[in-house]
Amino acid sequence: MREHFRKEEKYNKNNYRGFSMESTVFFAIWYFIDLHHLSFTIKCLPLRRINKKVMKQIKNIVFDFGGVIISFDREQAVKAFERIGVREADSLLGKYHQQGIFQEVENGNMDAETFRCELSKICGKELTYQDVENGWKGFVTDVPQYKLDYLNELRKKYKVYILSNTNPYVMGWARSNAFTSAGKPLDAYVDKIYTSYEAGSTKPDPGIFNYMIKDSKLNPAETIFVDDGAANIVIGKELGFITMQPENGEDWRQKLEKLL
Repeated sequence: MREHFRKEEKYNKNNYRGFSMESTVFFAIWYFIDLHHLSFTIKCLPLRRINKKVMKQIKNIVFDFGGVIISFDREQAVKAFERIGVREADSLLGKYHQQGIFQEVENGNMDAETFRCELSKICGKELTYQDVENGWKGFVTDVPQYKLDYLNELRKKYKVYILSNTNPYVMGWARSNAFTSAGKPLDAYVDKIYTSYEAGSTKPDPGIFNYMIKDSKLNPAETIFVDDGAANIVIGKELGFITMQPENGEDWRQKLEKLL
C-alpha cells in the first residue's frame, strides 16, 4: 500500500498531502472495513464466551419438596401439633429448620418410633403413629397435581430428583398411594428422592448435597437446584449448582423453562 501511495504522489500534481483522490478513497474504504471488522471481533469475543457458558447442557433438576412441590404453612402445623398436646410446638417448629427432637428426627438421629415415644412424654399422654403423622401433615396446604404432571414431562429429557429436609412421617405419607387423588406416590413422579433423615444431614449443611451428588453421580454444573429457602440457595451456588428460588406455593414452571 505504501508503494501505491508513493507512486500516486509522484505522478499526480493535485495530490493533497501526497495522496491522490483515488488513494484517499481507497484508504478510507480500507480503514472503514478494517475498523468495522475489528469492532465486530471485539464485540463478539465476549459474547461467544458467555454463550458457551450459558449453553452448558442441563442434565438434572433437583427440587425441594415442601414449598416447591407441595405448598405448606408453618402456622397451620403449629396448630396441628398443639391439638395433639404439644404446647411448645411454636418454639420447636421452624419454616426451614426444626428444633429439639423435631430436628433430631429430621437429621436421622432419631427414628420414627423413638420420636413418637419422646413426643408422648412431652405431651403427657400416649400418642399413636397416626396422631404424630397428622401433626406433621399439618404443614401441607396443597399438593398441586399440575406440578407433579410437569415433573413427569421433565423426566422425558432430564433426571429429576427431590432433596428434602423431612422425616419418616411426612415421607411415609408422600410415598404412599394416599399422596395424590390419582392414587400415586411421590416416587411415581421423580427418579429418586433424597431425604435429610436418610442422609444424616439437613440443608443448608453441605453434607446432604454431597450425599446426593455421590449417590446420583450428578455434576452440579449440569444441574438446576430449585428451593424456596435462601440459605439453601446460597450453599447450592457455592457447590456449583444453577439455582432458582421460587416463593412457597408459586407456579414456577415458566421461570424454570427459561433456564432449560
